[in-house]
Amino acid sequence: MDVMPVVDDPTDGTWKDAGRPLSFTMSVESWRQLFGDIADRRSGALEGLYDAVAPHLFGLAVCRTRNREDAADVVAETFARVAQQGPRLRSVRDPRSWLLTVTRRLTVDVARERVRRAAEPLETAACIAASAAEPGRRLDARRAARLLALLPDHQREVIYLRHFTDCTFAAIGRIIGIPTFTAASRYRLGVRRLRALMEEAT
Repeated sequence: MDVMPVVDDPTDGTWKDAGRPLSFTMSVESWRQLFGDIADRRSGALEGLYDAVAPHLFGLAVCRTRNREDAADVVAETFARVAQQGPRLRSVRDPRSWLLTVTRRLTVDVARERVRRAAEPLETAACIAASAAEPGRRLDARRAARLLALLPDHQREVIYLRHFTDCTFAAIGRIIGIPTFTAASRYRLGVRRLRALMEEAT
């Protein structure tokens, strides 16, 4: 969900509409400014960040945990860690990648702690969202989620990061902790498998 960004108003200490979109794909400079505002505890900054990125972090968490409750816990913990960083947020060079990295690491922790729990089918978790105003795209999203659920975890998360968070292969490599070439290779293999699954389904 996109919201309008806010800037500090010296008259009352709260943020006001700046007339520019605040979204997961905004520039690195805008990310750093937002992190700086959170570090300064500007009113509404953390909430603005949540509105802009929570759905994307939730999608990644669902892809990794296969469980909506675990994914929600991961997102909550991610934002708790953002709040705990305080002034250190100003030193984060790439806030978007930092958020995705924290989220992914937390999902690994969840998987280790709850390995015995039954996994929720990914296709029921709606990690790929589409607007209710576009029923055709909603059907496509459901189909994509169903097919993604059939991929190995390491291919599924790379495809999610590439398509649904608009990360480059270099950024994906940093987030997951693998070489850029490996990220690209996993993506290609996953897409190839998805195409084969689509052909089988038609």
